[in-house]
Amino acid sequence: MADNQPTPQAVLQRLRRELLLQDASVRYDRTEIVRYGAFVGSVIECHDRLPRAMDHARSLIAACAGSGRALASGTVILADEMSLCKGRFTRSWHAPRGGVWGCMVFANTLLPQWRSFISLTAGVACCEAVREICGAPSCLRWVNDVLVGGRKLAGFLVESYTEALHGEEFALVGFGINVNNISFPSEIQGTATSLCRILGRDIDLTEFTTIFLAKLAFTFGILHHEEARDLRGDGFSGRQGNHLLLDRWLSLSDTLGRRVLYGFDVMTAPQYQAEVMGLDPSGGLILRLADGSVKTEYSGEIRYLE
Repeated sequence: MADNQPTPQAVLQRLRRELLLQDASVRYDRTEIVRYGAFVGSVIECHDRLPRAMDHARSLIAACAGSGRALASGTVILADEMSLCKGRFTRSWHAPRGGVWGCMVFANTLLPQWRSFISLTAGVACCEAVREICGAPSCLRWVNDVLVGGRKLAGFLVESYTEALHGEEFALVGFGINVNNISFPSEIQGTATSLCRILGRDIDLTEFTTIFLAKLAFTFGILHHEEARDLRGDGFSGRQGNHLLLDRWLSLSDTLGRRVLYGFDVMTAPQYQAEVMGLDPSGGLILRLADGSVKTEYSGEIRYLE
């Protein structure tokens, strides 16, 4: 990727194509969404190897602040491989050559009530990119795991970071997508997959990365578009007045109606089993427990039981 990398111009061109890919019958302003999201990928930094993209992003933010500058919101950091890649709860993430590994830096200007939607953006973008480029039947598991055939293809992690000198708030959107990598550590052999494994052929990594970043730009454009509509008192653009990003997530997910195991850290400390009833207007997971009681979780994770 370092020699054949996506460019900001390619991402912007692909983002503008989103105008042609969307259903013309919908009532949201696609041109406005593209304009709002065009900051994503305005700077793309590519590396042969990094320990961890989020740590590199923090260093860049601090260095810019120290020299009286601000790191461009939408800066994307990519690495052909990462040696200390981590997911939730410091779980190691296998990140060899052949995948899409990195993070996007977002200067968090959203109002507090909409910041929970950031966790939905990357999963939606990846799922849409997978379906478009190769037709693989990818689905979203709450919050943002991308699965194909019940196996995990991609995962995303959002970390907040406040720059110490000026107090500017950032959201670091980390992504790990298995594309052409085909070998996995023994502990995840039975639960992980890649596009190459699914399709039996390699995917053009630069093309996939460009499409993913354009989709990510569109989903961030949706966040700003819906916030602006809400501030104007126009309501949201989705079906039956839903937030448009929530609508797109629901159209891609197979989580609703499933029996699940829930836990804040479900791998080491599962808490209870429940049936997924739906999502609330802010993306919280509505769960019905065995005793019939209903509760809504806004953080944590799930695993399917059936």
